[in-house]
Amino acid sequence: MGTSRSYANHTKMPRLFCNSNEDRSTAHFYTRDVVIDQPTLSAYALGCSILGGGGGGDTDIAVCFAAQALLTDGPVRVVTLDDLPDDGLVMPWCFVGAPTVFIEKLWNGDEGRRLVEDVEALTGRPVTALMTAEIGGQNGVLRLGWASRLGLPVVDADGMGRSFPLITQTKMHLLDVSATPIIVTDERANTLVLRTRTNEWAETLVRATVAAMGGRGATAMYLMTVAEARRAVIRGSVSRALRLGQAVQKAEHDRVTAIRAELGAIELISGRVVDVERRTSGAFVRGSVAIAELTAAPQMLRLEIQNENLVALRDGRVVASTPDVISVLDSQTAEAIGTERIRYGQRVSVIGFASDSVWRSARGLEVAGPRAFGYDFSYIPVEELHAAL
Repeated sequence: MGTSRSYANHTKMPRLFCNSNEDRSTAHFYTRDVVIDQPTLSAYALGCSILGGGGGGDTDIAVCFAAQALLTDGPVRVVTLDDLPDDGLVMPWCFVGAPTVFIEKLWNGDEGRRLVEDVEALTGRPVTALMTAEIGGQNGVLRLGWASRLGLPVVDADGMGRSFPLITQTKMHLLDVSATPIIVTDERANTLVLRTRTNEWAETLVRATVAAMGGRGATAMYLMTVAEARRAVIRGSVSRALRLGQAVQKAEHDRVTAIRAELGAIELISGRVVDVERRTSGAFVRGSVAIAELTAAPQMLRLEIQNENLVALRDGRVVASTPDVISVLDSQTAEAIGTERIRYGQRVSVIGFASDSVWRSARGLEVAGPRAFGYDFSYIPVEELHAAL
């Protein structure tokens, strides 16, 4: 059962693509000519880290892996779902676990191939394109390395438009797409297939599995046909990350201002990290961060974190909350600082901006609003909170 695939270095374009001398009346070809290669990788990774809202894992490590793959196996094409056949198979994937573990517990580089092979064996169909469950952080970048090695395109979409800690916090879940069967694998090639009655049970069992694997595991989930994916994913997230990173890199002076302009973001505070409380448990990183303005009588901002930055309180008053994105940026370089990397003494700017509109719907707030994380207050959009100050 399944299909065979060669994983040697690719010297020709991935399947489904049409070379200029092919008969375009019979071969399917893509209407877009967007690629991510070594020159554009750093911009794309920067965009992913900002959209992660503190989560998704450290992008610097992922860039090393992706850069090597792009060098040896070639650039990766970015395609829209409209470029693909209706019955094509889209494989969303992501690493699940605590970002603090991601720094020290690396992958072996073979997880992507193993997931694709197992999905194809399980479904009896070839994978048409890769998609990440979350665009934010490391998860948004790593798929480029795997796509390059496998000769597969990546879809200009993801499941969140940002990063969230739970696998149920995807647009696919909101639209009742089943997360299972889920394939989970680790760097030792331990592999499990999980089938659950609900997506909530999938989250519980996947979390327990990756905790047993040492705090991180690679997963393939929410397997969909292209036709199903067109209604169930957040489109344009790859090109958004690339556009955001390029805008930052082009800024001659104040890169934080460039980010705010590109995203319509609001600065919540600019100052210095004065306290960090962080702990890792149950494949999550949880805690809080205190940031003080550099003034004689500084105001304080406290961030509440669970893998991502979930709530920002200024002198005890909520100024931004999930599902809006809260990102901590280095004040000088504008590089995003993940929850696992933030430390005492860093000079930072904290910004808040709107996530995809699906998260502001009643169903989106039920799944990813403040109360979904145990906070006893209702969501108010960040721009409304800012206007009320």
